[in-house]
Amino acid sequence: MPDITQPAPHPAFDAFAATIAALRAPGGCPWDREQTHASIAPNMIEEAYEAVDAIESDDIAHLREELGDVLLQVVLQSQIAADAGEFTIDDVCEDINAKMIRRHPHVFGDAAAGSANEVITLWDKIKLSEKEATGEGEPSMPASMLDGVPTGLPALTQAQKISRKAAAVGFEWETVADVWEKVREEMGELHEAYESAPKDDEGRILHDAPQAACVEEEMGDVLFSLVNVARKMGISSENALRATCRKFRTRWASMEAAARDADTELADMDMKALEGLWQAAK
Repeated sequence: MPDITQPAPHPAFDAFAATIAALRAPGGCPWDREQTHASIAPNMIEEAYEAVDAIESDDIAHLREELGDVLLQVVLQSQIAADAGEFTIDDVCEDINAKMIRRHPHVFGDAAAGSANEVITLWDKIKLSEKEATGEGEPSMPASMLDGVPTGLPALTQAQKISRKAAAVGFEWETVADVWEKVREEMGELHEAYESAPKDDEGRILHDAPQAACVEEEMGDVLFSLVNVARKMGISSENALRATCRKFRTRWASMEAAARDADTELADMDMKALEGLWQAAK
């Protein structure tokens, strides 16, 4: 078991927390003093995305800055809570520290987990057991096991978290091949729904038609099934699609540069020429 009894001091963190407290104190910054949990909630999402962007760009110097901005949101929200008598930054740290120890019994206890996938399975089971009891262990009655998955998450991330939770209680395919079979089944249903729906001359669904909602639902089923393939493979569907988007952006920029060198615009080129630029960009 690791020695966690002698944590390293963090004077810079204490100084930062004191700065935020001063900004919120009487005579501090009018803007900071006016903020509420709700008013700065959008900032939390924005700063998190900017930190992820720095990670994906492998921009370490920028990442350091963006992580500071994320930390600002945590400390400022905690100071707002402290001013209202709700909780403090110390409470936040104590709670997350206790949770990390509780959810890593393979490090701080007697459980065994020899791979990352086994750790994820163990983590999900521990989270489920936490949801099943409150207080002194009396069973709680949550509305749903899935309520812990925020509906505001990106759809791919939300789908993967939902399916992970379902798998934690045994609602799971045995093999990746089984999930691929489900994908093929859903694709067949999507094709059938699409073929029966009215379309314009370019093959687009007429959205005022009753069948349009059915086609959209079937497309969602296909995507959800593919997310399960990714989860079963141990891949983040969100990260995979973000990587593809970055790849597409890079190749598209190369195509635009090639078009400028040829003194033309992509919009003025036919599909054959565009495909040639795409292949060159690859």
